[in-house]
Amino acid sequence: MSADGRGDKEPVGIDELLERVRAGFVRVGPQEAATAAAAGEALLVDIRYAELRERDGLIPGALVVERNELEWRLDPRGSHRAPQAVSHGLRIVVVCNEGYASSLAVASLRQLGLHRATDLIGGFQAWRAAGLPVEV
Repeated sequence: MSADGRGDKEPVGIDELLERVRAGFVRVGPQEAATAAAAGEALLVDIRYAELRERDGLIPGALVVERNELEWRLDPRGSHRAPQAVSHGLRIVVVCNEGYASSLAVASLRQLGLHRATDLIGGFQAWRAAGLPVEV
């Protein structure tokens, strides 16, 4: 490790980091996410902050977990897990506002062993634009 604590890796910008992270999983579109959730095959997890949820509404049936609590709430081994976090094989679709923060959140969940975690392309805004249900 170098003296500055960075190791031997060169720093990357956020665009490159997103590209690297997203190369590790297949993202889903709004219709695929809605179909999987309706069939009980995926858990939608809304990580948007309260102001956005209040302004734009909620996806019916989605589990709301603030981003800063996500890993603790979805770790099946965690003492603070949500009741829905039943196994590492659970298919999770993370939803943020526009589909950026959710990709980084998925990278973190995958490090916890949640190997089926993915995110929604375009986030909540794409969900709403697709005409899918929103509770206001």
